[in-house]
Amino acid sequence: MSKCDRFIIWGSSGHAKVLADIIKLNGFKVIALFDNNPEAKACLEGIPLFIGFSGFQQWLCEQKSLYGIGAALAIGGNRGKDRLELAEKIQLTRLCFPTIIHPSAVVSESTSVSNGCQILANTVIAADVSINSFSIINNSSNIDHECTLGFGVHIAPGAVLCGCVTIGDNSFIGAGAVILPRIQIGKSVVVGAGAVVTRNIPDNVVVIGNPAKIIRKNKYD
Repeated sequence: MSKCDRFIIWGSSGHAKVLADIIKLNGFKVIALFDNNPEAKACLEGIPLFIGFSGFQQWLCEQKSLYGIGAALAIGGNRGKDRLELAEKIQLTRLCFPTIIHPSAVVSESTSVSNGCQILANTVIAADVSINSFSIINNSSNIDHECTLGFGVHIAPGAVLCGCVTIGDNSFIGAGAVILPRIQIGKSVVVGAGAVVTRNIPDNVVVIGNPAKIIRKNKYD
């Protein structure tokens, strides 16, 4: 998975537990958790939790070296923009963001996966797919040949992207959604769970249904 054998995770939630499992399956370990919520609790037994960037700076000061330590972001859903902004801040410390891949995932050798991506259990990624940084490919999702995913994309569990689909930066494809071949999804789009997308979707909207229809602007972005 990477040359890092120890990881920190930002976000002390269920998604952090999922990432910790994958890290362990790859023979590595989590050494610290971070969260912006002052009321957060450590979601991993025996792993210290630090709050906010003040806590992060405290942890940094305690480290003799950052060699061999990787970082992962447990920030999912339609929060791709938050994920990218946080990654930019953390990268200033020269911590790296290795790609995290579950051993059960099937990833074509011709696929390009950038730093900070997370490819979870039982996913299938076919030939000539391009996945940009800090995207999440969640459990049992299927990305067919020649798809292109932008930065900070999240593909939820069981979603299917047919061939030659393009997904814009920070977009979220809900659980069980199906995107038909050669469809282009804009930036900061939310595709609802179970939706079937049959036509191109512009930026900054929420779509649901079969066939998928725009119901409102995406206010989050």
